[in-house]
Amino acid sequence: MTDTSTAVPTPLVEALARAGQHEVLRFWPTLDGAGRARLLGQLAVIDWQEFETLRQLTHARHATPMPPPLDLAAATTPPCLALRDPANPIAPAAAVAAGQRLLASGLVGAILVAGGQGTRLGCTGPKGLVRVGPVSGATLFDLLFGKLRAIHRRFGRQVPLAIMTSSATDADTRQFLRDSGFCSLDPDFVHVFRQHDLPALDAATGTLLLDAPDHLAMAPDGHGGMLVALHESGGLDWFARHGVEHLTSFQVDNPLALPLDREFLGYHIATRADFSTQVVLKREPQERVGIVVEQAGRHAVVEYSDLPAPLAAERRPDGRLRFHAGSIAVHCFTMRFLDRAADRDDSLPLHLAHKVVPFLDDTGTLIRPAAPNAIKFERFIFDLMPLADRVTVVEIEARDGFAPLKNPTGSAADAPEHVHAALVDHARRLLAEAGVTVADGVDVELDAATILDATDIAAALPRGTHIDTPRVIRGP
Repeated sequence: MTDTSTAVPTPLVEALARAGQHEVLRFWPTLDGAGRARLLGQLAVIDWQEFETLRQLTHARHATPMPPPLDLAAATTPPCLALRDPANPIAPAAAVAAGQRLLASGLVGAILVAGGQGTRLGCTGPKGLVRVGPVSGATLFDLLFGKLRAIHRRFGRQVPLAIMTSSATDADTRQFLRDSGFCSLDPDFVHVFRQHDLPALDAATGTLLLDAPDHLAMAPDGHGGMLVALHESGGLDWFARHGVEHLTSFQVDNPLALPLDREFLGYHIATRADFSTQVVLKREPQERVGIVVEQAGRHAVVEYSDLPAPLAAERRPDGRLRFHAGSIAVHCFTMRFLDRAADRDDSLPLHLAHKVVPFLDDTGTLIRPAAPNAIKFERFIFDLMPLADRVTVVEIEARDGFAPLKNPTGSAADAPEHVHAALVDHARRLLAEAGVTVADGVDVELDAATILDATDIAAALPRGTHIDTPRVIRGP
């Protein structure tokens, strides 16, 4: 092996030797200065104690698979409040009023999970830059940031926003914010922070993999990395300085997301929940959404891949699936709860995924395996749920708040054409509520920054208005 001791910091050489990972430097003599700096930068941030934990998990995954958070055989779907349902124990109007007071008080902040790339969708860069506006061509960022501007416009208070990026999206996201003038958000109310990467390990040996001579195969640590990264970046303190007491979180790939829905926030407040979450009705066992379950007063989210097929298919006497509360990754937390969770080392366990990861063999040839060859690790923010003293589950209509963009054009679900149709359908329904008709086959779009609900439409268009050409509807 080439002696690298004079070029690589001695503590790193020793750490690699103790971990048995010195082979990651096998291409060192061929690297230029920039390549050496890239590799050293990655190696310098690896927590070698954590690496040993990752390796032990890799070796033990067959013998001791991670148990479900609750006993699924004894678990049930928890009671859910439903948006706009007069049968709720808390009247929808009372919840809306409570949510409005919360927004008007400036006590709410938001976290946008935006670490994903748009590669599968034909976009080079952050997924937030994918254009989905059916008429305007607005990006996901434009639509989601617009929701915060609409809240500011209606209630006169800024919603402090933290944006979680990844190593793959951080630079481009920051550049987009600068170039777009923060999409008309106040930069003082925007905090950008980056989630951590974790190394992918060879599934057979538990060793580090190179996907280039100067680059380790790494992957973001999942949306659960939000808590640690936010805390380490000073984000929790930043929110506290803005007077925030409640934080909502949502994903960049869902342009219909309702993290600041007044009724949802109202139920969160009225029930004194530590953790509130939105769900949609899961109708078929094969739907690829996690489910919210409850056992003995404790709540958890179980990934669809971890739910045994017989349990996934089991139905109640009324025809609903036994486990029908589909998680859509829109949550609300109290700051007190997140502060407590951030102080715990065990609040967010690691999950393992057996994946295909390209890697360099000893000759420097890039191998693209046909079958999964590596283990990736991630954390899920919903794993905080069992730690909460009080959890509130709110069911929404998927057509009102769930149109995820995950697959390329032509896919069976969650593709651009499905998102396009969902946005148009949502606009047409709100327009109809305001007494505005739209000709068949005509695309319409609501300007996210000026249209919060049918009230804004009514202020912009008189009842009886008919739209017969594609149009973006903007508030007055």
